Parts: sequence; C-alpha cells; structure tokens
Amino acid sequence: MSERLLRLVGTAAVAAQAALVPAPAAAVPAPQRPVAELLTDLQKLYRQAERSTETYNATAERLARQRAEVERLDAELARARRSLHDSRRDAARLARQQYQSSTALSPYVRLLLARDPQRALDEGHVIGQVARGRARAVDRLRAGEKKQDVLVRKARKALDGQARLAERQQRQRNDVRTRLADVERLLASLSADRLAELARFEQDGVDAAQRKLVASGSLGSARPPSRQGDRAVRYAVRQLGKPYQWGAQGPGAYDCSGLTSQAWEHAGTPIPRTSQEQWARLAHVPLNELRPGDLVIYFPEATHVAMYLGDGKVVQAPRTGDRVKISPIATNPILGAVRPDPTATP
Repeated sequence: MSERLLRLVGTAAVAAQAALVPAPAAAVPAPQRPVAELLTDLQKLYRQAERSTETYNATAERLARQRAEVERLDAELARARRSLHDSRRDAARLARQQYQSSTALSPYVRLLLARDPQRALDEGHVIGQVARGRARAVDRLRAGEKKQDVLVRKARKALDGQARLAERQQRQRNDVRTRLADVERLLASLSADRLAELARFEQDGVDAAQRKLVASGSLGSARPPSRQGDRAVRYAVRQLGKPYQWGAQGPGAYDCSGLTSQAWEHAGTPIPRTSQEQWARLAHVPLNELRPGDLVIYFPEATHVAMYLGDGKVVQAPRTGDRVKISPIATNPILGAVRPDPTATP
C-alpha cells in the first residue's frame, strides 16, 4: 500500500473521528477484525479491480481494431462507388452508341457488298473488338455492383460490431469504478493506525515470500538482457514515481500492462496490451532463465504483470493509489514469465 494512500486515508479517518459525537461511556466498542482478514479482503478487492481493468483494456484494444476496420471498409466502399460510377457512365455511353448504330447493315451484308472484301474484314475485326469491349464494360459494371453490395454488408456488420464493443466497454468501465469504490470504502473505514498495521503485515508477507523464493534457487544466476530488453528496462525505470491509473498507457500514468507494453513498444518490439494476452501469446521462459526485460505474470488469471530487472527485483505499476516502483519479484503469487524477444541474443 502506498505511503501517499496511507497519508490520505489516515488524514480522512482522523478528520472523520474528530467530527463524531463521543459515544456514551457505557457503549461497548465493536471488536476489531484480524489484520490478516482485512488484508485478505483488501487484496481480493484489488484483484477484482485489476481483473476488471484488464478486461476493459482488452475490449478497448478490440474496439480500436474494429474502428480501424470500419475506416478501412469505408475507404474501400468509397473507391468501389467511384469505380461503379465510372462503369455505369461507360455502359451508358456504349448503350447510346449501340442505339445510334442499330440501323446499320450487318457485318455479313457489308462484306457481300464491299468493293474491297479485305477492308471489310478488317472493319469487321474492329467491330468485334468494340463488341468485346462492350461486353467487358458490362462485366465490370456487374462486378462493381456485386462488390459494392458485399462491402455495404461488411461495413454495416463492422459498424454494428463497433457499437456492441463500445457498449461493452462502457459496462466494463462502470464495473472497474464499482470495484475501486469498494476498495476506497474499505480503506476509509480504517483508522490510520490500522492502515499502518495492515501495511506492515502485508510487507512482512512479501518479505517472507521473497526469502522463500530466493532460498529455493528458482531464480537462477544473473543473466544479461538483450539489446531490446535493455531499452525496455531503461524506459520502464524512467517512469518510476508516476501514478498508477487503470487503463493508462502513459506518458503521465500507467496501469500494469500499460507500463510493460509501452516499454517494449519503445524498445522496438510491440507486444499485446493486456497481461492476459501477454501471457497467452508471448514465449514462456522458466524463472531460472529470467533476464532483465522479461515479464513476470501474476495470479492464476494472469491479471497482473511486472518487468524483471534482475537480482530478484521487478519494476511495476502496482495498483490504485500507488506509483510505478521497484518491488521484490514475490510481491504477488507468480504464475510464470514470458519473453517478448525470444530470438534476441543477450
């Protein structure tokens, strides 16, 4: 839990207590909940909020792709309509020409009456070419009309899909806000002393988990980063101190996967936006082969991600109320690790 959040909530709690009317002397204070139970509830709320955030981020990515598809189809439809307009104009011109020459003699009669049969044959060849040109123009017209119909249906379907995604994104945004409001209510219900106790208890748990992980030998020896990994790490470290904000990808604030995806984007290796997609689509590596720049994925649902720095440390955008910081790798339950540049040499 961030010091800033502790100060803010602690100040609010003290102010609220000062404003309350003193309870009667005979009143029995309600028993305090165990700090372990409070921490469990708080971590559950944080995980729910982060899971909702990653779901929102995934929908936002799909919506961006859908909008790009709508724009592409609109442009293609505009080109098809221009081409169809040209084909219709050509077909109308050919129809007028055919009407105007409809009273002329047939090529066979002209050949019989011609003084120069060879010239008549040559003219017949030209006439045949014209006829084939008319046929091609008609074919282009039909193909253009068919293509326009197909594009209209695709564009309408893409636009409907965009509307559905936008509606889903709005619901997910509301869900994130609800989850965060639950976190705020729980924190606001605690005194400054209880918040400090909660923070100490949580840190003790992280320290114990880190000692256990290091003692197990699971992390292996130090490995150098790749050139891209080094650039990604340097970018992430430059963001230290910037606030966590759900759905943010910088430059002023980040959520967990916003930080890692932007770091690798600036390193020249674009990766998926969300922690779940990063886990699903990037190459997995064992913890004992970690090198700086690799991504550590947390929780069974892959709802949190951090970037490995080496020496058992990660840089991460932790959660609401906190800031980008360096943390022990065992801050959360580890699901596994992925490498955005598996073919790059250290």
